[in-house]
Amino acid sequence: QVQLVESGGGLVQAGGSLRLSCAASVRGFSNYGMGWFRQAPGKEREFVAAISWSGGSTYYSDSVKGRFTISRDNAKNTVYLQMNSMKPEDTAVYYCAADFYGYGSDNRNEYEYWGQGTQVTVSS
Repeated sequence: QVQLVESGGGLVQAGGSLRLSCAASVRGFSNYGMGWFRQAPGKEREFVAAISWSGGSTYYSDSVKGRFTISRDNAKNTVYLQMNSMKPEDTAVYYCAADFYGYGSDNRNEYEYWGQGTQVTVSS
């Protein structure tokens, strides 16, 4: 059983930064590809960023490329999402997800485990 707990969400002004963390309680965390997704009110859950199980490959949606950075610390069983130059359209609930031996998919159906989400609000 994998438990994922996100933290670091909050309210930030446009142009500001936040860093989200996702702590995983699982043996063999380094065997999991990890992803971040987000869901705004009335919209589908969408892909934000992903990182392979080894950390050697990262992927981003076009809407966040160049502004967000995903990273992982396998010694701490944690994945991070550094969000810079934030925009009001980044407002959403952000979820982390785990994919066993994943290479960093943008397809939410590839992920077996999900956290409860953390709210991020960007004011204009």
